Amino acid sequence: MSKLFSSLKIRNIEFKNRIMVSPMCQYSSIDGMPNDWHLVHLGSRAVGGAGLVMTEATAVSPEGRITPDDAGIWNDKHAEAYKRITDFIKSQNAVPGIQIAHAGRKASTYSPWKGNGALSEQDGRWQTLAASPLPFNDDYTIPKEMNINDIKKVADQFKSAAARAVESGFAVIELHMAHGYLVHEFLSPLSNKRKDDYGGSIENRCRFAVEIAVTVRRTIPEGMPLFARISSTDWVDNGWDIEQSVYLAKQLKETGVDLIDSSSGGNIAKAKIPAEPGYQVQFAERIKKEASILTAAVGLITSPEQAEQIVVSGQADMVVIGRAFLRNPYWALDAASKLHTDVEWAKQYLRAKI
Repeated sequence: MSKLFSSLKIRNIEFKNRIMVSPMCQYSSIDGMPNDWHLVHLGSRAVGGAGLVMTEATAVSPEGRITPDDAGIWNDKHAEAYKRITDFIKSQNAVPGIQIAHAGRKASTYSPWKGNGALSEQDGRWQTLAASPLPFNDDYTIPKEMNINDIKKVADQFKSAAARAVESGFAVIELHMAHGYLVHEFLSPLSNKRKDDYGGSIENRCRFAVEIAVTVRRTIPEGMPLFARISSTDWVDNGWDIEQSVYLAKQLKETGVDLIDSSSGGNIAKAKIPAEPGYQVQFAERIKKEASILTAAVGLITSPEQAEQIVVSGQADMVVIGRAFLRNPYWALDAASKLHTDVEWAKQYLRAKI
């Protein structure tokens, strides 16, 4: 039996294997609503054998969207619309998960195939928020520095989004704290120049992340797993780094976070990232060992053998597959075959099973 296809239980949820579909923005919503595209996109990966199917970054408020086309979960209509998606994922013996997010200073931009940088006023630009009034780069607007009321409001928005996610039938929640979006902007000394209790020391810069984790953990059922995706490094000197990520992981573990999804980058526009197969696995391994918490490895993991080795070696507890799942929704079924492991197929597809 392949280790990649062994089960993993976190709190009350058992995953049939260690394969997670990475949150990947689809830029296909109107007013945040999930639709047929999301049902087919997420549902096909569930049919394709993934143990955990995670939504794209799903905004906790309209101004928390990266683009006007992002998915959201800031009202009850969104929550109701997700029910048919979570029901279908569960029907395929997969676990539905949702990543809840706020884009911060990287909000109010164009979808990739519509343009670059900040929206024009004609296209509906809105005021962005951040830890400090520093734009992501020259193509982005200057964000408003959040005051204490703003910070509390966003934390409450995460709480409400988590409550709606539970009502929608999601079984896992992931907090998006990576890739230069709002929470990451508070974490990194390169984007956080505050002089109050949310800036300066690492304890202060982690405060917002910890407060969000605390309020979400208190909102969701005790048996529901809570993940956090972080950028383990900014890939820039004097920025956020792996040592600080280990510190944050320890703090999040104390709040009741169960797993760290270990990504990197996204906060500094001109960072030089050495992207190569498995380039971020080292971060998952170090966080797992030094913070004594479950981790997921992500980043150019494409072959079944590579994924298997990551889990077998104990570098991470799960692997997160992104682009490979876009190329092949049935990546997990193919991986099982290549690793000589028999797994369940949807009965409608059994005639194709070899």
